Amino acid sequence: MDDIAKHLAMSKKTIYQYFRDKDEVIHTLMERQFAVDCAEFECIARDSANVVEEVFGHMRKMHRMFSSINPNMLYDLRKFHPKTWEIVTKFRNEVALGMVEQALEKGKKDGLVRADINTKIISKLRVEQIELGFNPSVFPPDKNSILDVQLAMVEHFLYGICTLKGHKLINKIKEITEEE
Repeated sequence: MDDIAKHLAMSKKTIYQYFRDKDEVIHTLMERQFAVDCAEFECIARDSANVVEEVFGHMRKMHRMFSSINPNMLYDLRKFHPKTWEIVTKFRNEVALGMVEQALEKGKKDGLVRADINTKIISKLRVEQIELGFNPSVFPPDKNSILDVQLAMVEHFLYGICTLKGHKLINKIKEITEEE
């Protein structure tokens, strides 16, 4: 709270006029940030021409998010702020999972995603994969940047779910030319 007060150039007493405690400050900030993030992810999904473009759009958005997130923050939220962690869990289990499912179904219709994949299972796998990238015991921040881990995972994911038509689109977006 000292750091927050100093950053805002106000006293802690003034902050406590608006918030009961530090938990309420954190909870309010996370609620607002997730509302903004949800709206941005929805815009990306709506405005993307196809599933590959959408996934890369989501990665650019995630890049902006990851550049300001310390991976330990999520673990601190889980441990010290369980009420706020529920927001993260809800976002993951409802918003993120729903977005992945919709993108996969859209990709199947467009012939970019393999028709034989189980959308429910693969969606859940992708959401768990994203969370795994934040785990500092698996990917220590001093050895791996969150962005590099997430980019490697999304490429692995895309190449696994896409048809050959999808692979060509991925390569085009990544500006890769390969001989067939």
